[in-house]
Amino acid sequence: MATDPLKAISNVLEEAENTTKSGMFLVKTANQTVEDARKRPDPEPLYLSLWYEGEVCCLFADSNLGKSILAVQMADEIARKRRVLYIDCELSDKQFQLRYTSDDGTQTHMFPPNFLRAEIDPMFAMPKKSDELMLQQIEATALEMECDTIMVDNLGYLLSDMEKGVDAGQFMQKLKQLKNKHNWNLLIIAHTPKRALYSPITRNDLAGSSRLYNFFDSVFAIGQSAKDENLKYIKQVKVRHGEFEYGSSNVITCEIVKEGCFAHFRTLGTCPERDHLKERSDKDIDTRDLNIKDLYEQGKSYREIADELSLSKSLVGKVIGRLKDKGLLNPVHVHEGVDDSQTVDTTPEEKPGDLFSENDNDNEEF
Repeated sequence: MATDPLKAISNVLEEAENTTKSGMFLVKTANQTVEDARKRPDPEPLYLSLWYEGEVCCLFADSNLGKSILAVQMADEIARKRRVLYIDCELSDKQFQLRYTSDDGTQTHMFPPNFLRAEIDPMFAMPKKSDELMLQQIEATALEMECDTIMVDNLGYLLSDMEKGVDAGQFMQKLKQLKNKHNWNLLIIAHTPKRALYSPITRNDLAGSSRLYNFFDSVFAIGQSAKDENLKYIKQVKVRHGEFEYGSSNVITCEIVKEGCFAHFRTLGTCPERDHLKERSDKDIDTRDLNIKDLYEQGKSYREIADELSLSKSLVGKVIGRLKDKGLLNPVHVHEGVDDSQTVDTTPEEKPGDLFSENDNDNEEF
């Protein structure tokens, strides 16, 4: 149902009357906050329950799992109702054309007129520190093209150094300010380091500083099925609106197909994520623990080890604790400053000789 413009203006004026401005803060009673917000429409889902209006959303996955294919599929559907600007920093126009052309070259997919694709002008002189400039260019282009939904493929072109926590935090604050300023919907595509197929997808798999994850409103990911190389699955990792409809107990099973001239994800149903995971062998566990041992003896901190191996810091601490108890760490090579003060679980192992105990029920952190 369309919003009455006069009523909308009246609501804005009433909200201003009920709000006290104090420096950088806008203050009102909790009851008034609820009442004012209740007068505005609830956010509508843009694509399933994975991305809602007014959100800065993130889609991440390993290389060659179809991030761009899924993102274009989402844009194709969303553009049937609103104007979408797709910033494509991955494919050339020829690569894009071939992906959406029939195999015999006689037909091309017809996208909605509201689907606008942009790529970086190769003649544009991009400075080394381009984060601020990229945001300015995106804002100017989206306003000029009258688009309220912006998708960027990918984060690496927006943020030059994703590992620096301070830079990542400041960048995400600017991105959210941009979204709030224009009431936009933003989707950012990102990568994940190589991850073991026996490991559930977690927040730790998003490449870059953990501050990136904290600022996103919603996050979902694509995983590779260990049971069938042709299958992928989509998992919600973070949500603001509603429940985890597609969390670990109910991921979306898909396959990538090209029907006619449209490459897309075809949904095959839902199932628990564990149905797609490889069973961990003793060899997998030993290899992981030996990698942790090697990095720790190089003087790496728990956080550095966790980031390098795509594990959680708590799991790294547990494994190191057990290695210490067994006398398997070489203290000669441990540098000063290594974060070994973390409390770890030193529960005895179930199997003599194992470096890692299956009692560490930390599946969501592998």
